[in-house]
Amino acid sequence: MQCRRLKYLLLLLTVCLCLEFPGVRAQYVAPSRKEMVRLKAMVKEGEVKKWYDSLLGIANAALAEAPQPIDTIRTEGLLQGDPRKTATWNALQDMRKMYALAVAWRVTGRKEYLNKTSVYFIAWADSNYSRGDPIDDTNLDPAIEAFDMVKDGLVPGEIKRISGWLRRTGEAEMNAVYNRPERATSHNNWHSHRLKIVGEIGFAIGDKTLQDYAIKGIRQQIGRNLLPDGSSEDFHTRDALHYHVYDLEPLLKLAIVLRRATDSDYYRYEAPSGASLARSVEWLLPYLDGRQTHAEFVNSTVGFDRKRAENGEAGYKSGTLFNPRSGITTLLLASYFDAEKLALARQLIGTEDTYPAWQAVVNAVER
Repeated sequence: MQCRRLKYLLLLLTVCLCLEFPGVRAQYVAPSRKEMVRLKAMVKEGEVKKWYDSLLGIANAALAEAPQPIDTIRTEGLLQGDPRKTATWNALQDMRKMYALAVAWRVTGRKEYLNKTSVYFIAWADSNYSRGDPIDDTNLDPAIEAFDMVKDGLVPGEIKRISGWLRRTGEAEMNAVYNRPERATSHNNWHSHRLKIVGEIGFAIGDKTLQDYAIKGIRQQIGRNLLPDGSSEDFHTRDALHYHVYDLEPLLKLAIVLRRATDSDYYRYEAPSGASLARSVEWLLPYLDGRQTHAEFVNSTVGFDRKRAENGEAGYKSGTLFNPRSGITTLLLASYFDAEKLALARQLIGTEDTYPAWQAVVNAVER
């Protein structure tokens, strides 16, 4: 009798969850429940086990640690050594912990991992407020993915608080002064990161307004920010492949979410101008495989680039050659759509492993 009552109560909670948060149960930002079953089998393999064990180590350490949320994320526009930036980077260690705890719960089923993930989430949900700066908020990636993995294990009250935090972040991004049409930050790399964050949040919490904003936005951004020859607006403004890569990564992440959620291929989508994500990845390849080199920031029009160089920050000194390894993440994300890109990623990493990075594992699970 008690068992029957418990099953009824769980069913009732599930129904309430679906009514109060329509669409929240779908999992497109991170591997779904079914896909995590596949991962659970894969972690027994040598290569995959190596990456999983690394995450498990982070999760186990996090069980004994307390969250350290920060009220306002501050990274953008600040030089290394600025105490606000240092405090933010220290706090952002929680992002990786949340992600690791979520993966550990999904693989092991141990409730302590889920419970600790909730502790971290509630601490951030109750403390953190976005100022609508996508270069700051892009750091929330692992937390959004973690929420997508654990949300069906949380109680409605927790989901409401966490979803509220994420929703106000997405709305802050859309309504920020940085997003006004007359500002470059409404269409340069800032907007690529804005669209990624808004889209991830929208699909993680089941918010159609945020979802539609990201879908419409990625089409416009591909046509506005990427050029028909494959280069990008940011490459020409900063004279740096560093910023071409920084543009592509968030758009690729969003394209993966949208492929999973809508079955639309924004990797190969071609804007009326002829620009596409695929073409911009191909344009980058000669700088990654050694056929071409590029001296970074020589003709940058942005003063902050010079300030970082004067501050001694590695890679920002005018004339420094672009490091092909900086394109590894771009290749790993692109390989979700084009498996051939994984070969060059392996070459740059210096391995022949089937799964040269955790992202390759996630790609395999989600495909």
